[in-house]
Amino acid sequence: MSVAISHGASAAEPMSQAAATDLPRRHLSDVVRARRAASLIVGQLPRGTPEPSEAEFRHIGEGLWLGDAAADRLVNWMHRRGMREAWPLVQQAIELGVGGLPGLAPDADAELRAFFDAVEARPAWVRDELLEEGARVCGLGGRAGMRALAVTGLMAGYQLAAVNQALLATGALEKGAARRIAETTKWWIDVTEPGAMTRFGEGFKGTLRVRIIHAMVRRQLSQRPSWDAADLGLPVNQTDMQATYLGFSIVYLLGLKLVGVPLRGDEKEAVLHLWRYIAWVNGVREDHLHAQDVTEAGAEGGAEQAAMRLLHANLLTQRMADADSARLARALADEPLHRHYARWPVLTGRFNRAMQLSIARACMGNDTLRGLGLPVWRLPWYPLAMMAFHQPLHRLMRALPGGRERLMAWGRRRQRAYLPILFGEQAPALRELATVKAGAASSTAS
Repeated sequence: MSVAISHGASAAEPMSQAAATDLPRRHLSDVVRARRAASLIVGQLPRGTPEPSEAEFRHIGEGLWLGDAAADRLVNWMHRRGMREAWPLVQQAIELGVGGLPGLAPDADAELRAFFDAVEARPAWVRDELLEEGARVCGLGGRAGMRALAVTGLMAGYQLAAVNQALLATGALEKGAARRIAETTKWWIDVTEPGAMTRFGEGFKGTLRVRIIHAMVRRQLSQRPSWDAADLGLPVNQTDMQATYLGFSIVYLLGLKLVGVPLRGDEKEAVLHLWRYIAWVNGVREDHLHAQDVTEAGAEGGAEQAAMRLLHANLLTQRMADADSARLARALADEPLHRHYARWPVLTGRFNRAMQLSIARACMGNDTLRGLGLPVWRLPWYPLAMMAFHQPLHRLMRALPGGRERLMAWGRRRQRAYLPILFGEQAPALRELATVKAGAASSTAS
C-alpha cells in the first residue's frame, strides 16, 4: 500500500545548505535515496501528512553532536578512578542500587551517584500498566515476529551507512554476525519480558549495561584520529540512538503486520510506551523520543503515527547504503547458516536463510536490495504464508475466553526457545564490555 503525501518545492532538498553548514556533512546528504528507502514508512502515514519542517530536520541534525551526558560523565569517572576498581562498583550499583555500596567518597564518586540517581528517577509519564501490557503484546509476535525484526529492524537498518561506522569501528564484521544477532536478541527478549523494566528487572539492568557500553564506545572512538567527526558527528549520538530505538519499536510493529499478526490500536500504543521508556533508560533524551498520545502528537493516530513520522524524518536525514552496508547485510543474511540447530543443520540453515531473504523481498524495494547486495528475484513466500496462518489463528483465539493470553504465552515460549538455537553452548549474555575495555586500553596505550 502506498499513500502519496504532499511535498513542497523543497522536497528534494528539505533544508537549506546554509542552515546546515554547522552540522556534520552526513546530515541530509542523500535525500533522494533516503526518500526511496523510506517509502514503506510514507505508505503508512495518513494522507496529507506534511513534510518534516526545517526546524524538525535541524533538531535531528543537532542530535548528531549530542551524546549521553550522564553516562559520559560516569565513564570519565571510571577512567579517572581506574577501570579495575570502577567497573565492579558500577556492576554492584546496577545490581543493588547505589545505596547498597558502602564506602563511597561523597566528592570523588559523585558521578556514580548522580548517574544512578538520574536513571532511578522515573519520568512522570511512565505508566506501569502500559509497560506490562507492552511487554505481553511483544510476545504475540512469537518466532515470526523475531524473524521479521531481524530483517525489518536490523538488516534494513544497515542501509544507514553513517550509523554503521561506529559498529564497524568496534570490529562488528570481525566478531561475526551470529554472536551479534544472538546478543541483540537476548537483550530484546530481556527488556520485553513482563516486569523486566522495573528497577531490578533483568531488562532494566541489561539496558544500563548497554548504555554504559555505548558511552565507552563513544569515548574510545572520539579519541581516535580516524574518526571523522566533521562528517559523522559523535559516535553513538542521539540521532542514531533514536533511529535504533525506533527500529526496535515502530519497525517491529510494521514487521508484525508484514507477517500477519493483527494488533489493536491500544496494543500498539502499549508497545510504543514500553519502548519509549526503554529508550529513555538507554540514554535517549526526551526531546528525541516520539510523542506518546494524541494530544502530544497533534494528529490522528497518537503514538503510532508520531513514531512513524519521527522515523520518516530521521531516515530522510541519513546517508544511505554503501559497500560496508552491503558487507553487513550479507553477513546477516548468511547468519542462519551458523546457528545451532538440533536437527539437519545444513538444510535447516538454508531454509532459515531463504525465510529471511523472502522477508527482505517483501519489505524492501529493488534499489534497497541492490544497495545491500541482496538478491531481488526472491518471492515473498514466508510473509504470505505467515499471513495465511496468523490472521485466522489470531481471530479465532481472540474470540475465545483466555485465547489472547494463550497466544501471548505460546509466542513468548517460542521466543525464549530461540535463544539456544542462536547461542548454542555459549552463555546467552553480553560480552561486548571486555572488547570495549580492551580497545580503550590499547587506544590509551598508543
